Amino acid sequence: MKTADFYYDLPEQLIAQNPLKTRSDSRLLHLDKNSGEFEHKTFKDIKSYLKPGDCLVINNTKVIPARLFGKKEDTGAVVELLLLKRLTDTTWETLVKPGKKAKPGAIITFGEGLLRGEILEVLEEGNRLIKFEYQGIFEEILDKLGEMPLPPYITQKLEDKNRYQTVYAKHDGSAAAPTAGLHFTEELLAEIKAMGVEIAEITLHVGLGTFRPVKVEDVLEHHMHSEFYVIEDAQAKMINGAKAKGGRIICVGTTSCRTIESAADENGKIEMGSGWTDIFIYPGYKFKVMDGLITNFHLPESTLLMLVSALAGKEYIMRAYEEAVRSEYRFFSFGDAMIIL
Repeated sequence: MKTADFYYDLPEQLIAQNPLKTRSDSRLLHLDKNSGEFEHKTFKDIKSYLKPGDCLVINNTKVIPARLFGKKEDTGAVVELLLLKRLTDTTWETLVKPGKKAKPGAIITFGEGLLRGEILEVLEEGNRLIKFEYQGIFEEILDKLGEMPLPPYITQKLEDKNRYQTVYAKHDGSAAAPTAGLHFTEELLAEIKAMGVEIAEITLHVGLGTFRPVKVEDVLEHHMHSEFYVIEDAQAKMINGAKAKGGRIICVGTTSCRTIESAADENGKIEMGSGWTDIFIYPGYKFKVMDGLITNFHLPESTLLMLVSALAGKEYIMRAYEEAVRSEYRFFSFGDAMIIL
């Protein structure tokens, strides 16, 4: 299986730069995973694909303002830093630009000394381990100094930073949003619940590993970065109960999918708990829990495109993507959605 097998041509103008005024006004492409047939709807129509007894699994992680700009204490050179993964109260795995001068022992100051960071070591793939010093509460300092870490393909400034959060975001820790959830409004979720659909909340803190390009020719040689997840007992029971009664488990986003597939035993039963997952789902994978997926349109040759291809088959996915390009759907984080059932 070659990475190039998952390439498709995307005109640059189809990459969404801004969110729509109303979240649920985005378009929705339904792909039947068994027949390969598709139909065009708007996201508000999502209810017509759900039925009583189904269980929607949503990721309630919250994006932190993880992009920081500081100065090297010795030279005054400007440094951009992206917080990727919290390892202890004061240490983080980070991405530093420019990386060449970010050597162990270097001190970076942010906000005129409100926050100081020392580079402890260079990790694999060039990430840096940084230990921070500060007075007060780290999250409050970050809120004051940090910016939302929008993906590089979004070049316009985000006017309202809450639009890069889901309406159900609760737990701080992500470097990127679980973007399939951006289409839901509180009203739409309430209507779905009133239909008799259960909504289970899990947490997976999204790192950048999921979005990193696959640099190897052979898909099987790609290594996924690990991400931290939590599934509480009540939520595990809700998912297991819905499955046992014949309800469909429909994940909102690839992050929800990867979490429950990681936490399931060989019989598809979800175990409560927390841990790190580096699960890599590509064609040939047999899903243990998930029956359907609500997702955005993903980058060519990405692990996320491989995941949706595992669910519906590469041929059907590629045909649906060609249709989305032809119909001028909006792509990526602020783009339109797809439901695969």
